[in-house]
Amino acid sequence: MTRRLAEVAKKVGVSEATVSRVLNGKPGVADATRAAVLTALDVLGYERPTQLRGERARLVGLVLPELGNPIFPALAEVVGGALAQQGFTPVLCTRTAGGLSESDYVEMLLEQQVSGVVFAGGHYAEADAPHEHYHRLLELGLPVVLVNAATDDLEFPRVSTDDAVAVEQAFGHLTSLGHERIGLVLGPEDHIPSRRKLAAFRASAKVAGIELGEDMVERTLFSPEGGQAVVSRLLRKGVTGVICGSDPLALGAIRAVRRVGMSVPEDVSVVGYDDSAFMNCTNPPLTTVRQPIEAMGRTAVTLLVGQIEGATVTSEELLFEPELVVRGSTAPARVRPPVLVK
Repeated sequence: MTRRLAEVAKKVGVSEATVSRVLNGKPGVADATRAAVLTALDVLGYERPTQLRGERARLVGLVLPELGNPIFPALAEVVGGALAQQGFTPVLCTRTAGGLSESDYVEMLLEQQVSGVVFAGGHYAEADAPHEHYHRLLELGLPVVLVNAATDDLEFPRVSTDDAVAVEQAFGHLTSLGHERIGLVLGPEDHIPSRRKLAAFRASAKVAGIELGEDMVERTLFSPEGGQAVVSRLLRKGVTGVICGSDPLALGAIRAVRRVGMSVPEDVSVVGYDDSAFMNCTNPPLTTVRQPIEAMGRTAVTLLVGQIEGATVTSEELLFEPELVVRGSTAPARVRPPVLVK
C-alpha cells in the first residue's frame, strides 16, 4: 500500500497524503487533482478502490495499424498532445504481426474503462475485414472517432482527408507537365480510401480526355516492397508518371525505376501521398500530397471530448483539403517506349 501511494504521488506530483485522501474518498481535494490521481492508478496498473470503480478513467485509446509508416507516429503526437491539453491520457495500441489484434485491443481498453477511442488506419477502412468490435462499441455508446474513410455501416464521427481532391491534385500536376501515360498504385481492393482514389483517377482521366485502361492501376500492400513490385509492372506498359497511395509506396516506385536503369524524375515522375516525415530529404525530394494531420488530429480530439462530455456530435464525415507539395520527383514528360523488366 505504501509503495502504491508513493508511486502514484510521484507520478502526479502531489503528496502521499493527497493520494490517500482520494483513494479513501475524503473531501478537500480539487477535482482536477482527484482525476489525475485516478488516471495515474490506471496508467500504473493498480486497481481502483471498490467505491471508485464506477468512475470512468480519463484514459483514451489510440489504436494504430503500425508505426513503421511515419504518418502514424505524426498523428499519434498530435492526438496525444491534444488529449493531454484536455486532461486525458492516451493509451497507444499498435497492431503487430503475431501480436494483439484490433479486437483484442478493444477488449483491453474496455477493461481499462477508457473514456473513448480514436482509431486510425484500422479495419473500419476495409470492407472485407471483421467489424464486430466496432458494432459492439456502437451498442455500448462509447465515444469513438475514426480518422479517414470507413465503410458506410459504421456511423461514428469521422475526420478524413478528401481522397478525391488528393488524386485530382496529383493527376492535374502530372498532366500539366505533359504526362499522359499515368499509373496509379493503391492498397487492396476492399480499402475504402483506395476505392475513392480510383474513382477520382478515372474521373480525372475522363475530364482530361486521356484513355487509361484498368491495366494502369495496380494494387498492393502499403510498403516500399509492394510499391517496387507493382511499379515494375507499370514500367512495362510505358508509364511516364505514377501516383501512389502512400509515401512508402512512392519510395518503392522510385526504387523500381532505378532498378531498370532509369531515373526519377528524368524518365518517370512519381507522386506520393501523406507528406510524412523526411520526404523532403529523399533523393530526389518527393513530390507528394500532404494530409493535414495537425488539423485532423485536433478535430478528432474535439469530437471525442464533445461526446465524452455529453454533447451532440455529428456522425457526418468531415473532409479536410489536402495540399500538393511539389518537390524534385516530378518533371516534364519524356516520350519513351515501354521498358522490358526482367
